[in-house]
Amino acid sequence: MRSVIGWWAAALLALAGFTALAVVVTPGLLAVAAGSTVAKSVTHPAADRIAAALQSAPEPQPTPDLDPEPDLDPEPEPAPDPEPELPPGPPSDEVTLVRVATIEGDLAPKSVVSTQTGLFLAQNMMYRHTISVYNRDRELMRTIPDTVVLEDFGLAGPGQPVRGSPVEAAVSPDGRHAYVSNYRMYGPGYDRPGGDTCSPADNVDESTVYRLDLDTLEIDQVIEVGAIPKFVAVSPDGRFVLVTNWCSDDLSIIDAELGREVARLDIGRYPRGIAITPDSRVAYVAVMGGSHVVEVDIEQQTTTTIEDIGRGPRHLVLSPDGRKLFATLNAEGVVVRLDLDSGTRERITTGTAPRSMEIAPDGRTLDVVNYRSDTLSVVRTEDLAVLQTLATDDRPIGVTVDRSTGEVWVASYSGRLAVFDTE
Repeated sequence: MRSVIGWWAAALLALAGFTALAVVVTPGLLAVAAGSTVAKSVTHPAADRIAAALQSAPEPQPTPDLDPEPDLDPEPEPAPDPEPELPPGPPSDEVTLVRVATIEGDLAPKSVVSTQTGLFLAQNMMYRHTISVYNRDRELMRTIPDTVVLEDFGLAGPGQPVRGSPVEAAVSPDGRHAYVSNYRMYGPGYDRPGGDTCSPADNVDESTVYRLDLDTLEIDQVIEVGAIPKFVAVSPDGRFVLVTNWCSDDLSIIDAELGREVARLDIGRYPRGIAITPDSRVAYVAVMGGSHVVEVDIEQQTTTTIEDIGRGPRHLVLSPDGRKLFATLNAEGVVVRLDLDSGTRERITTGTAPRSMEIAPDGRTLDVVNYRSDTLSVVRTEDLAVLQTLATDDRPIGVTVDRSTGEVWVASYSGRLAVFDTE
């Protein structure tokens, strides 16, 4: 009798175990099936069709100064803060920069960005309708035209080539792609152009972001965003691409895997710079038409205002640990350091109209370009002391640091790239 009862008990336990296994496994299988995504490949337009269209396209005549004063899922574990990739040599605040090279050519660069894989992207806007790609030997590797046929990328369009106007770029963490914002689009279907002075009420044309394949140096994706997109940033985990839309006063959130905009958040008058925390959870957005910065919870898509930063905040960078936020104040000629823990603010004057800046990999210095002073300022982050003031070409507007070599590249509207290195 005891053996019969034992047999039935074993059978019941086995059945219970099988049922529990089914409950655990089945949702996992369903989740895998539901979550899989297949990327669609696209073809590039025929060269002769584009060339023919470009022959008849009138060339716009813009002005050069384009920045006026003005739910049930469990909470994921935070990713560890990445260690910065430090170039060889002494700390950045213990070296002296000197100009070592000048690059000229068919250039009118609004910005320059290091891919950190040996390439530099210079965005030439509507003045050249190109992206110029250089290597670390300062050789021109490719000139990428901004002409596309929207239908070739799965978008509605006129069936004819249209042009962009590359303004800023950001590189994915894996170094495979770069995202380039287009100030505005040119061609059939784009008849309500925006400009430097605008508002959402003007109902100007929306624009696009191009994704570049950094192996082939080709445009492989076109993503629709808001009106007059300016700055673009990729989250450190590679999941999201954020774009500030100057004329629609908002922020586009792009899902990088889907390759499309998934949300748009109201920010305020003339949004510009973006900085994203190392854990990819929070973004800070400069509101250049005001005196504040907007804090964005990327996952929850909510915003909080940080007041009293100073007039005309333009460009933002974060310290490597994500605790200090630095902002250039275009209207005041000042760089501000905001301690995100204590809320304290400290300021340093660098030059007239500081525009873009970059932080060194070790976090010890900032490189700031002063648009109307024609200078590059090297600022120590610890005490906001100006360590160096270096002459640049006319109207410096963009700056980037090569993390492997420590070189600093500066883009100037006068049509040059300047390269600075340590003595």
